[in-house]
Amino acid sequence: MALRRPMVAGNWKMNGSALLAQELFKKFASKLNNDAVEVVLCPPTIYLESVRQQLELHKDALNGSIVRMGAQNLSQHDFGAYTGEISGGMLNDVGCKYVIIGHSERRRMYGETSDVVAEKFAAAQKHGLTPILCVGESGPAREARRTFEVLAEELDVVIEKNGTMAFDNAIIAYEPLWAVGTGKSATPEQAQEVHAFIRKRLSEVSPFIGENIRILYGGSVTPSNAADLFAQPDVDGGLIGGASLNSTEFLSLCAIATSA
Repeated sequence: MALRRPMVAGNWKMNGSALLAQELFKKFASKLNNDAVEVVLCPPTIYLESVRQQLELHKDALNGSIVRMGAQNLSQHDFGAYTGEISGGMLNDVGCKYVIIGHSERRRMYGETSDVVAEKFAAAQKHGLTPILCVGESGPAREARRTFEVLAEELDVVIEKNGTMAFDNAIIAYEPLWAVGTGKSATPEQAQEVHAFIRKRLSEVSPFIGENIRILYGGSVTPSNAADLFAQPDVDGGLIGGASLNSTEFLSLCAIATSA
């Protein structure tokens, strides 16, 4: 069985501040003291520099803990007249290692199609970033028992454009739309069923990828439900929304992932 290091990634969305970055790193320096979990912070673009500064400032105090920086989105274009957009090269330039691709809010609110998501996935890897690819079904799709069909479609578009081996440098985050920001989380059994399906889907083309890719769960993860979710054999941590804005809760989730 592959040894997949757990990951806890905080997606601040359009929230947070430079002060939050300071609070998090003060707690990281005193309480996060091993490399058993990889922590990724994804603040709004305007706060990437604040997080980078805190990373540098607390580099020695982190005692080998793995804390990295990610972005919430990127353009599929390298450069040009795309006002307000950020390229993968720019994100790499400021120290990002990861970038969230295809979040349900981007798909739903900004009309990002699966084809656009596949292009952004490629752009991220072109510029040395590891994409955190979000996939997930809506409430009506789950009620209609179309969960696996929806997930297969979202994965297959990315695979068709980039190839299965592209997932050797990628993370997948399963985020059921009916759980994102609603306070209603998938049960551990539901999460495990979907994560196992994703792993099996990739294993059919590449057993190595299927076994080794990390698959995160996202959708109203809190310290009260994380232990049961993270204990599932195919759940490798979480993509955290609201709880990532509370330094105490976020550190608690990191500790839970370490011991899962």
